[in-house]
Amino acid sequence: MVGRRRLIRSYAAAFAGAIVFFTLAYDVGMSFFEERPRTLLHSFEVVMQTFTTTGYGQDAGWGPEMTVLVVGMQFTSLVLIFAAFPIVIVPLVEDALATSPPTALEGAEGHVIVCRHSPRTETLRDELDARDVPAVLVEPDRETATDLFERDRRGGAGVEDALAVVADDDDEVDLSIAMSAGEAAPDVPVYSIVDDPAFETYHRHAGVEEAFSPRTLLGRGLANKITTAVSTELEGSVEVGRDFSIGELPLQPGSALCGQTFAESGLEDRTGARVIGAWSTGEFRTPPFPGLVLDEHTVLLVVGSERDLDRLRELTRSTVRRHRRGEVIIAGYGVVGSTVGNALAEAGVPRTVLDVEERSTVDIVGDATDPDVLREAGVEDGGTVVLALDDDTTTLLATFVIRDLNPHAEVIARADEPESVRKLYRAGADYVLSLSSVTGRLLASRIVGEDVVSFGQGIKVVSVPPPESTTLGDLEIQRRTGCTVVAVERRDGRVDTDLAEWTEVGEHDTLVLAGTDDDVARYDEVFRG
Repeated sequence: MVGRRRLIRSYAAAFAGAIVFFTLAYDVGMSFFEERPRTLLHSFEVVMQTFTTTGYGQDAGWGPEMTVLVVGMQFTSLVLIFAAFPIVIVPLVEDALATSPPTALEGAEGHVIVCRHSPRTETLRDELDARDVPAVLVEPDRETATDLFERDRRGGAGVEDALAVVADDDDEVDLSIAMSAGEAAPDVPVYSIVDDPAFETYHRHAGVEEAFSPRTLLGRGLANKITTAVSTELEGSVEVGRDFSIGELPLQPGSALCGQTFAESGLEDRTGARVIGAWSTGEFRTPPFPGLVLDEHTVLLVVGSERDLDRLRELTRSTVRRHRRGEVIIAGYGVVGSTVGNALAEAGVPRTVLDVEERSTVDIVGDATDPDVLREAGVEDGGTVVLALDDDTTTLLATFVIRDLNPHAEVIARADEPESVRKLYRAGADYVLSLSSVTGRLLASRIVGEDVVSFGQGIKVVSVPPPESTTLGDLEIQRRTGCTVVAVERRDGRVDTDLAEWTEVGEHDTLVLAGTDDDVARYDEVFRG
């Protein structure tokens, strides 16, 4: 938009300059070469007749010098006329026909205001759409706003009736957004996304309900994949009822379950817990098929009482697993990498830090895509490599190099863009978290009050009323949607987890479902659409 205005101004200046130049030249030429003096106004009239192609002729019969001047004037007028089409006329027609995004919103309520477009807020808006919560984008760049509005037809703001406000601009600008939103609607919660964790405190002082640091969240998520293996607690669990939880549980290398199929393991009979899904080779399978081979890269999604989960945890743990010095290698030691390193230190897990910049906290200085540097870091002997690099292309290359050096290493990777996740899995990564997905899903879960077991992979736990009073077998929820019914909350507060096809559900009961983003959306389409 700014470039177009500058071009139009330049064109107008060139047009006016040409008029003035040829008016003066014609006036001087008629007096000096033709000895037929004309008034300046008459010379201006001749030039305008030429430029507008309306014709002239009263001064015809010039000598060679004036003929050259008149031909030059005619040529210049043609150039300016044709240049007017792409510079002035076409843009004006496009603006007249184009759809303009609104600058205000009337009559809306229950929406979420998202300040500034980014990959993180794009994921947030998709998550809110899946929950039927309207999101309104406030974008200062008009061309970006127009493109987004034409794509999905979302309107302007309306903070007084909003469900929440999300600020994702510069950290300093977010402070102003929070203050302005607080003045306009003190009861509407404001959430902010900070690039520098140091700003979290300032944002809370400005009235922000909760400030999210995406890189810190991502670092914790990557660290959880490692520390869960040596922790006595089940990470990422969601409590549904008294003494009943849902959570993810990774298998440790050396576990007695490794190498067995899901059917051979007999996990449910041995522990009383239910395995409702499993992550394996980057894909979520619900329920796990009997022939699924369990290994150290498998993550189980389980439900049950604390006692049941404790029994299952014991089976997944390894009695021989010991973290050797340098067994966990962290490549990249910015905010994400240092968060991983701090979490490993708290869990007592030794690590080797690799980064391109020399610092006191870095053990080896070098490029994570250089095989010699990776060998020096101990990749060929290491059990786990955390790729906390800030460039997805570099992360992809590093994954290939690590797989070539050590096919058995566990590769845990950070991805900035959601579309890079599948590429990294195909390259050989065992566990990938996307920066924008983690932030967007966590924000959406906070705003709508929904539990999400895995922010990186989008495993949701939702409570919904049954479509009708019948049995679970008649509803066929698993077959029709992919969601798994993990519990039924009864009207009197009891939680029924011992479910079968003949289990009856009534209109006053609540179904607790677990499934991926697509599964939950499919349930809405089949039973609530």
